[in-house]
Amino acid sequence: MADHQEASVTLPSEPASVPVARRYVADCLAEWGLPGEADTAETVRLVVSELATNAVLHTFGRSPTFTVDVTLDHDEALRIGVTDSHPRWPKRLPAAVQQDNGRGMVIIRWLAAECGGRLTVTPTPEGGKTVWITVPWVAAT
Repeated sequence: MADHQEASVTLPSEPASVPVARRYVADCLAEWGLPGEADTAETVRLVVSELATNAVLHTFGRSPTFTVDVTLDHDEALRIGVTDSHPRWPKRLPAAVQQDNGRGMVIIRWLAAECGGRLTVTPTPEGGKTVWITVPWVAAT
């Protein structure tokens, strides 16, 4: 395996792009040696779904596309980022019992932590942001 793997896809900010983003990342992970049935693969697919959904729903038409970046460094760390051009950063909302939505970032942060990883948000030069998760890489042995 190479020391560094990268893949990226840019998709329209529409609901139909969410499963495309999830499949793209799943295919990258499989190509890089992480079986689809692995716990980490399932977690990453869920996180990508949440991040892509957020990019579609919460940019209010101000981001016509979103980009998914997948990076594997030295067979040690997997990094997934979803970038959109909306300037508003995600907010952590209280998880009220009556609330139907707004828990995505809480779920993402928890899933990343469960895998021994973390969630970060970074600004883009164009004024948008990238929401990243970084988790340890656990490929098939």
